Amino acid sequence: MDLDVLNMFLIAGGTLAIPILAFVASFLLWPSALIKVYYWYWRRALGMQVAYASYGNYKFCYTYRGRPGPKQSILMLHGFSAHKDMWLAIVKFLPKNLHLVCVDMPGHEGTTRSALDDYSIGGQVTRIHQFVESINLNKKPFHLVGTSMGGNVAGVYAAQYPSDLCSLSLICPAGLKYPNESKFLKQLKVLKETANVHTVPLIPSTAGEMEEMLKLCSYVRFRIPQQVLQGLVDVRIPHNEFYRKLFLDIVDEKSRHSLQENMTKIVAPTQIIWGKQDQVLDASGADVLAGSIPGSHVEILENCGHSVVMERPRKTAKLIVDFLSAPQNTANNKKQD
Repeated sequence: MDLDVLNMFLIAGGTLAIPILAFVASFLLWPSALIKVYYWYWRRALGMQVAYASYGNYKFCYTYRGRPGPKQSILMLHGFSAHKDMWLAIVKFLPKNLHLVCVDMPGHEGTTRSALDDYSIGGQVTRIHQFVESINLNKKPFHLVGTSMGGNVAGVYAAQYPSDLCSLSLICPAGLKYPNESKFLKQLKVLKETANVHTVPLIPSTAGEMEEMLKLCSYVRFRIPQQVLQGLVDVRIPHNEFYRKLFLDIVDEKSRHSLQENMTKIVAPTQIIWGKQDQVLDASGADVLAGSIPGSHVEILENCGHSVVMERPRKTAKLIVDFLSAPQNTANNKKQD
C-alpha cells in the first residue's frame, strides 16, 4: 500500500538534495505534497515515464520504461486504492532492458473515473484489455503481474484472453475461497452485519486508522511519525468515497470469487507469490490456485505480510526475473511469437 513512502526519510537528506531543515519544515507544512514529490523523484531516477492512452472517450494513465523487444514485456496491475507508482519499489530491482508498463487501474489516480463505469472484476478486466489494445501491447504475448485486487483482475484476464499472455505472476491475489480465514475477512463479516462501509479497515480517514491499516497489511512493524501517517491519509481522503464504492463492487457476489471461478481456464505458465504472514488474504489461497493451475510455481515468503511488493521488493523482483528465464516460459514465449 503506502509503505514505500517511509523510505522518504532514508533518502530525503542527501539523495533528494534538499537541506535537512528545509525538508523537515516542508514535510510539517505540506506532507501530502511532499509525498507526491517523492514519487515524481523516483520515477525520474528509475527512468519511468508517464504517458496516457485513450480508448474512445476513456483515458488511461500509465508509466513505462524501455520498448518492446526480444524479451517479454511486463504489465503490472496494482491493488485496491493504490496506483501505478506502488511498483517503483520492484522496478528498482528489475533489469533495465525489460519493457515495463505500470497502469493506473480503472478509477485510480490518472485513469478515468466515472460513476457510470463498471468496477466489478469483470468490468476492470474489460478495461485493462482496452488499455492493452490501445498501446498494442498484445502484438506479442506479454507477462502479466497483479497483486491483491490487481491479482484477481490479472488471473481473470489470463483466463479470458489467453492468447495475450506468455506467462502470469499472481501476488497474494483476491477473488478466491480461502481455506483459512484471514483477520481481514473476519473483520468483514462483522462489517457485513452492521452494514457500515465507513469502517472498512482498508479505507482509513484518520492517522490512527492509517496506522492500523499498515499493521494489517505489513508483517514488519515500523515506528511511523504521526506527521507521516497524516500525510498518507491526506492523499487518500479525497478519494475515499470512490474507494467505498469500488470496495462494494469487488466484494459483491458478482466479483467476490471471480478468480476462483476462472482459475481452471488459466493456461499460461503461472507463478504464485504470497507472504506467509498475510493478514488480509490468507496464504492458504496459494494451494487453491496451485491445485487448479497445472504446473504453477508457488513461492511463500517468510516474515512477509500482504504488502509483498513493499516489504520484499528485491526478492519479488528476483522471483519474477527467474520465472521469466525458466526454460518452459522461454519456450512458451517463442512458441507464440
